[in-house]
Amino acid sequence: MKYLKFNNNDKMPALGLGTWKSTKGEVYIAVRKAIEIGYRHFDCAFIYGNEHEIGQAIADAIKQDGIKREDLWITSKLWNNRHKKENVQAAIELTLHDLQVEYLDLYLIHWPVAHKYDVSYPQNGTDLVSLNEIPLTETWQGMIDLKTRGLTKHIGVSNFSIKKITQISEDTGVLPEVLQLEAHPFLQQKQILDFANERGIFLTAFCPLGSADRPASRISEGEPKLFENQTIINIATETGFFPAQIMLAWAVNRGTSVIPKSVNSQRLKQNLLAADIELSCDNIEKLDALDQHYRYIKGDFWCLDGSDYTLANLWDE
Repeated sequence: MKYLKFNNNDKMPALGLGTWKSTKGEVYIAVRKAIEIGYRHFDCAFIYGNEHEIGQAIADAIKQDGIKREDLWITSKLWNNRHKKENVQAAIELTLHDLQVEYLDLYLIHWPVAHKYDVSYPQNGTDLVSLNEIPLTETWQGMIDLKTRGLTKHIGVSNFSIKKITQISEDTGVLPEVLQLEAHPFLQQKQILDFANERGIFLTAFCPLGSADRPASRISEGEPKLFENQTIINIATETGFFPAQIMLAWAVNRGTSVIPKSVNSQRLKQNLLAADIELSCDNIEKLDALDQHYRYIKGDFWCLDGSDYTLANLWDE
């Protein structure tokens, strides 16, 4: 397993288990199995609605299998309705309670989008709160305070643009340590990867395989499919690996971490093995040529009538 090493010498495994869309009953078994076969990095979020079950799986693994808490890397995320500074600590405390741990290794601002306190998912523009009212810098300061108090060892952001990262870091003097964002051969994020590398920010790729099982409302008709791409298929055939392993290996080979989701025992094993696959320079060049700047998670569900959120100011592109 490759690792991303932080300034304090903490090491984040380059490949972890994503838990978005893992349903009740499934996620407990998946996490227990993942720990058994060698996973030590788990990506969670309050809004996934399964942190209690993940926490029980981790607690049982520690109690029954001799796993140590310090050997696990556990990430979670602050949801959009807790962006006010005074609400940030209560949010992480609930996550810590559900996950049955005393600290997180990494806590992220989930989206650069704010909701009203009593709204989990906005139905219209009035459910959203403008960033002019709750600036991202306010939320980021709340995250900085969490790290100071020892509730999380590292802090970062998810789905943030270069502009937004620059804003919060200039306002507070503190850079995010990790940026989680969608990345795969069709959305390579080269500009923001270069930006992050120059500043010592690690990138974590979600939807690394195209997230074909995401909600139907977020699937566009005729969208490109990674698993049908002939270049990926050819490289998999030539190397004797599966297409998914090629895509995950590409993510690790470019210096990012990656969090594929699966509850299937065989695929869990295959995905974990991908972290140690070394791709040839030729195959990396072929994969690098596939960039289409195509987002599977477009973010348009935040751009509701009556709010000031647009795709243009969400991604700043």
